[in-house]
Amino acid sequence: MKELERLVGTWRVTGGGEGTVTYRWMEGGFFLLQEVDLRQDGQDVKGIEVIGRLLPFGASDPSEDIWSRFYGHQGVTFDYVYEPDGDTLTIWGGEKGSPAYFRGTWSADGNTLDGAWVYPGGGGYPSTMERLP
Repeated sequence: MKELERLVGTWRVTGGGEGTVTYRWMEGGFFLLQEVDLRQDGQDVKGIEVIGRLLPFGASDPSEDIWSRFYGHQGVTFDYVYEPDGDTLTIWGGEKGSPAYFRGTWSADGNTLDGAWVYPGGGGYPSTMERLP
């Protein structure tokens, strides 16, 4: 999970969705929480995402992949898999390898994550996060 440390803080999001997101560690450091407050396609998108390795009831070892679930204010839930790889972050919609994903690259100073959401059939949109002071 420490590979996601650079997400901690509040970010201005531009591109297909506009607004702010804030990432913070849950006590214990096993889960990263994201608070979302965006406007996309004329609609508000508000919610919280819990990001971490799965450890199902009765299991002794957590999952290798970093999973998340987004809970939106309109009653929707979305599942993702986070895949950090050096200065690249891929967020898979659903399962790893999905045709729906975000892929972005960190700036040298770590204050910008610039990329795009890709959807099946050629859809998607650019998305940039810039760290707020």
